[in-house]
Amino acid sequence: MLEARSARIVLIGRSAPRHALPASLADACLITGVDLSDADAARDAMNTAAQRLGGLNVLVNVAGAFRWETIGDGSADTWQTLFDINVKTALNASKGALAHLTTHDHGRIVNTSARWPPLKAGAGMGAYAASNAALLRLTEALAEELKDRSVTVNTVLPSIIDTPENRKDMPDTDVSRWVKPEQIGAVIGFLLSADAQCITGASIPIAGRI
Repeated sequence: MLEARSARIVLIGRSAPRHALPASLADACLITGVDLSDADAARDAMNTAAQRLGGLNVLVNVAGAFRWETIGDGSADTWQTLFDINVKTALNASKGALAHLTTHDHGRIVNTSARWPPLKAGAGMGAYAASNAALLRLTEALAEELKDRSVTVNTVLPSIIDTPENRKDMPDTDVSRWVKPEQIGAVIGFLLSADAQCITGASIPIAGRI
């Protein structure tokens, strides 16, 4: 969706994409080998992105991980891992981008969580739910801090996403009820637009028909 708006895009991650990028992202700049859970690495990556683009207007945080593990049988290390990936990446990337985002008339940050776990944790979902709930509180706090600086901060909460991996894991499910990646992209694209200037601190469900 962003490339359709003639946006210049930088993709930042620990490794190169596992699959070939779509043709629409052929001109995207790649910055790899970056551990966004490390504050210094995230700041350096944001500065590099701003240098390559000639500025930085928006940030979309999409890093995420899942582990199913009960509290009784699991490890506290799992909680740390999921907080590092699901919360600290967004925290550090946002902090690293702030100096650039606040120089524009309207900066944008959009975080990505999940539909149900932040609202109610089920068995085996404690660490995952807690980390996603923390991301929502991060969104709300940062939105309050930036509301007078023309920067909005929001989170999208997709339900099950229609991906090859999910189709493989759930072969007997009606995939027509799932959310398509391009539908999520459309919502994010709106939140990044000038029309969404009045929306900040929001957690927006993208539930499909789940």
